[in-house]
Amino acid sequence: MYIRRQKGPAYVALPDGTILSRSDLPSVKTMRWVARRKATVVTAVAAGMISREEAMEMYGLSGEEFDSWVRSMTSHGRGGLRVTKLQEYRQL
Repeated sequence: MYIRRQKGPAYVALPDGTILSRSDLPSVKTMRWVARRKATVVTAVAAGMISREEAMEMYGLSGEEFDSWVRSMTSHGRGGLRVTKLQEYRQL
């Protein structure tokens, strides 16, 4: 049996003490992006588990879309990733 080796670590320890593993990442078939799933992908990239390019390829994201997730999460936390709150957090 052949086990495919993934690039990067299998898990990372986050600053709050929690562990994020590859099994915590959303499925590559994800079509409905809720704030929790977006936050998991952004956190995995920030922690170095996967690269930005790998995340964009895995999930079919554009660079602009992923960067907007990062900006929203940096500015407003996980709540900023909610689509229903987009206008509340939008900067004019």
